[in-house]
Amino acid sequence: MKRSIIALLAATLLFTACTTQKKTENASIANNGKVWASVWQQRAAEYRALCFQAYNVAKLRLDEALKNPGSKPLAVVTDIDETILDNSPYDAARAITNKEYTLATWKTWTSKGQADTVPGAPEFFKYAASKGVAVFYITNRDEDERSGTIKNLRLYNMPDTDNDHVLLRQKTSSKEGRRKQVLANYNIVLLCGDNLADFDVLYDNKPAEQGRQAATGQLKKEFGNKYIVIPNVSYGDFEGALFNYNYGQSAAQKDSVIRVKLKVDKE
Repeated sequence: MKRSIIALLAATLLFTACTTQKKTENASIANNGKVWASVWQQRAAEYRALCFQAYNVAKLRLDEALKNPGSKPLAVVTDIDETILDNSPYDAARAITNKEYTLATWKTWTSKGQADTVPGAPEFFKYAASKGVAVFYITNRDEDERSGTIKNLRLYNMPDTDNDHVLLRQKTSSKEGRRKQVLANYNIVLLCGDNLADFDVLYDNKPAEQGRQAATGQLKKEFGNKYIVIPNVSYGDFEGALFNYNYGQSAAQKDSVIRVKLKVDKE
């Protein structure tokens, strides 16, 4: 009798273990990746080091530009999200509940105006302002996010947070028109961002992965000189290009794409 009970218990445990393993294997790697991205952004000293490194380089380049300013006043153009403001709590909240980004939940988050700052960002932009350099914030947040955005920037006493310097998305996501708007009266000495479309028109119009790689090779001398890139592994056009900008794909469909495209060692 005891042997029968033991055998039955062993079989039950084996079945449970196999079932658990199967569920684990079938878990969405797309959503798990989002969790780890937020962990890295919030907890990794390496992330902070990379941000400090980027803004240290920015300060060096700005000091060089100040030696020969030219006829126009100088300006720095910057993105906001994941360049100045850290939105990882929003991303983490979606990831741990296995939910996707939605515009409604995003705007609920931005309306709070409580995002923390990216390491090194406030110090750099305040330094630029102290040298008489204008700061323009070119962001693809929508117009109805203006109040929360300015509130959040002013929470950290960021410079130039008036409507003339905070340029939100209007009719298009391309930032080229807004960059040209600044160029009409200023010499842009630096652009800061986490997504390559923050820097150059070559990344507009949803280029495929190959096109983005080619553009990056073409512009390689600008990175670390005029273009200052802040790390962001949570989201961006890299993700859109991977999935051919089909943002409606399910987690299972995304998994399939990732498994096809990812280089994996054959054991």
